[in-house]
Amino acid sequence: MNVELVQGYCLCFPHATENLQWGDNLCFKVGGKLFAVLSLSSVPQRLAFKCTAEGFAELVEREGIVPAPYVGRYSWVSLERLDVLPWPELKGLLEQSYWTVAAKAKIAIASKRKAQRPIPAGKKPGKKRG
Repeated sequence: MNVELVQGYCLCFPHATENLQWGDNLCFKVGGKLFAVLSLSSVPQRLAFKCTAEGFAELVEREGIVPAPYVGRYSWVSLERLDVLPWPELKGLLEQSYWTVAAKAKIAIASKRKAQRPIPAGKKPGKKRG
């Protein structure tokens, strides 16, 4: 796993942006709020992201994963190297981080809103009346 792979994945989410902050930290945001931070200057590179409280407790028990400095109390973890987790697991955790932060940032994402709309009584999903 490498920086470009993580960067490309984080930017594939709707409304996701990136910028350099605090020196050489590549910050991924949605609605102006952070959902992942990739430290480019550390060797090896480190990656921090938000997770659930339950996920946080489980992840910090694993070797190479620690509470993220300054924001660990908000359920952020830091991977001491990018290969600490298998790529499929990391992708799932980054996606979870994105959606958690997007919900708090009140980002109106059409596909998610559409999926959450209740179906009116008497109508069947997927059927259009014309």
